[in-house]
Amino acid sequence: MKRTPKILLVEDDADLVAVMRGTLESKAYEVIVAYDGKEGLEKAERERPDLVILDILMPVADGFYFAREFRKDPSLAKIPVLALTSFSESLGQPFPFEVSEYIRKPLKPKDLVAKVEQLLKRAGSLS
Repeated sequence: MKRTPKILLVEDDADLVAVMRGTLESKAYEVIVAYDGKEGLEKAERERPDLVILDILMPVADGFYFAREFRKDPSLAKIPVLALTSFSESLGQPFPFEVSEYIRKPLKPKDLVAKVEQLLKRAGSLS
């Protein structure tokens, strides 16, 4: 039986969470939600997702905190991270940490699904 890929969505905007969760669940992904970087780290350690979608600017603990701590854990470090950003794509890698890919806000559901599928296939979590 084929395993459903698990996606951890770390985003503080409840409306955006609802849209992204609905989009991803309609494609049969399991979606776990965290509303800040600290909660995201706890859920990543417990749930071991196949992919993380990470907002950068959040209260409590932002995406920078999450990524720095996430990459310190060897059991998590290989999990792809898709960063949500409003930075210009012309900046190349606009973060002081490594992400697998990034997608600009506001995002289109079809673009989100395409990036998610690309990263899951690359990681071997989707055939």
